[in-house]
Amino acid sequence: MLADLLGRVAGCFPRRETRQSCGQMVRGLLMELDDHNCWTIAEAVGHRGPHRLQHLLSRAVWDDQQALDTASAWAVSHLDDGDGVLIVDETADEKSSCDAAGAARQYSGTVGGIALCQVAVTLTYATSHGHALIGRALYLPEARAADEEHRELAGIPEEVLFATKPQLADGLLDHAHARGIRAGFVTGDEVYGGRELRQGIRQRQMGYVLAVRANHTFTAGAGRTLAAADAVRLIPAGAWHRMRTGSGTKGTRHYDWAMLEVTSDDTPDGHDEGHSVLLVRRHRYTGTLSFYRCWTAGPVPLARLIAIAVTRWRIEEDHQLAKQAAGLDAGQVICWTSWHRWTAICLLAYIYLAVAAAQQRQHEAGQGLDVGLIPITVPELLRLLRDTLIPPPRRDRPHRLHWSTWRRRHQHRARQAHQKWNAYAETAP
Repeated sequence: MLADLLGRVAGCFPRRETRQSCGQMVRGLLMELDDHNCWTIAEAVGHRGPHRLQHLLSRAVWDDQQALDTASAWAVSHLDDGDGVLIVDETADEKSSCDAAGAARQYSGTVGGIALCQVAVTLTYATSHGHALIGRALYLPEARAADEEHRELAGIPEEVLFATKPQLADGLLDHAHARGIRAGFVTGDEVYGGRELRQGIRQRQMGYVLAVRANHTFTAGAGRTLAAADAVRLIPAGAWHRMRTGSGTKGTRHYDWAMLEVTSDDTPDGHDEGHSVLLVRRHRYTGTLSFYRCWTAGPVPLARLIAIAVTRWRIEEDHQLAKQAAGLDAGQVICWTSWHRWTAICLLAYIYLAVAAAQQRQHEAGQGLDVGLIPITVPELLRLLRDTLIPPPRRDRPHRLHWSTWRRRHQHRARQAHQKWNAYAETAP
């Protein structure tokens, strides 16, 4: 499967050397290393320095978006069960300086508050067979988008302008749709519950189950405008249903659910009204409420809407696993192009793992191999692949001594450069 995937993306590389470097980087990302960056991967795969991999990320001629599109289509072809769901969300990586493209002090749920970080909007394709990240877009905060010095130093193209996270999500959905990726529903958290994105989803003939805030306003059947938090009073006590929403290590999770018919506010021109409802979730112990704005072309059972709503958590798993298993958050890159190429290669590695794990789960289920084992996970599959399909890092003594010398020489030159700069800065008027 790995050879098949790398063969599919081979056409994105005009030169054989660049294609080989990409394959080596994918395998290097899957190796068991203390850290994943151009230096550690180059040493692990046997290069004499990091220059080939750095060239791959910065100056080499190849189409990273085409490579990711090809890998995404490959993933969808393996995972598609005729009932796919597209999930939008964002993830963040903390940074030590503002030099990286898009890095700024900004809020992120990933880091649990305001921090200096890069934020990327992502897209996951999920079915009953499995799920994988198939798209990403780097969020450029408005102040950074207007900072000409930052744009020049980070190599941000002139055509890249400020876009909100929902607008980036809409762009990812539009790109996936243009590539022929079809899904019945889109789901996401409260950031993506605005009218503009919901209308764009409907224009692509998809339904949605999108979380909204408690102060989200809508029009009820009688023409009254209400906030979501106030709408709970309209739900009769007997309309709540306790439904199972999944199982965790601590047991089965149950919530109380209800839905209330509301008036659609996002019907595109020439489209039917369809069915618009507010889905409400209530914690059975604390009474905490969560709200989801839903639209479907025809009537849909409550259980179906709940199943779509809880699917959203799969993208959180994708973020965690892509960082843990494929180094998605480990790239020490500054420029716009390098970030997109690093993340594209990381997603190649993660897409392979996600699809391979899904295929293995289906195989084991078909063979009746369930003998008190949980279904295979991406981390467990990666442990099995290392040193078998994925070669071990090169660790012979001459190679290690060469890299030790190379690192020390590079660090010596960097120290001299910093000292000369500091001496100049102290004497400059």
